[in-house]
Amino acid sequence: MVELHPDVAYVMVGEEAIAKRVKELAAQLDKLYEGRRPVVVCILKGSVVFFSDLIRNMKTTLTIDFMSVSSYGNGTKSKGELTIKKDLTTDIEGRDVLIVEDIIDSGNTLYNLKKLLNARLPASVNIVTLLDKPDRREAPIEPEYTGFVIEDEFVIGYGLDYAEDYRNLPYVGVLKRSVYEN
Repeated sequence: MVELHPDVAYVMVGEEAIAKRVKELAAQLDKLYEGRRPVVVCILKGSVVFFSDLIRNMKTTLTIDFMSVSSYGNGTKSKGELTIKKDLTTDIEGRDVLIVEDIIDSGNTLYNLKKLLNARLPASVNIVTLLDKPDRREAPIEPEYTGFVIEDEFVIGYGLDYAEDYRNLPYVGVLKRSVYEN
């Protein structure tokens, strides 16, 4: 049993459930990309843990790349503007692209990112997200593949952070409101 961090109210998605779902998603993606060589794009920093586990479970030959984009800064609410901190180094024209995201909340970041990538003329752009919060959606975007649909809580762990902390927790937990409501 993993010890609960003192800033975590409760565990929303446990370590075993995450591992099982990542394997299921990898199998679905292997079927989708059978005979193809997708560019799998990790959205830094939050997605790195999910991304690493996902690609280790995939059998498909693939290329990896990284982007750092944000619409949050150090806050808990999206500003709605996409800031690109690190762009792709791979030419995606004519390639299948899989965006790996940790969480879709307002959808603003991914909506703008998908528009940007589609302008580069890939063969396809699909999104796989570990977590989806549809109740918070502001932009018209839905992931093709979802690990877990969750309620509207501020979550941390398994790569997700609050002000760069908590990424190393092995589960997805709900951050106590007292931590971020000052």
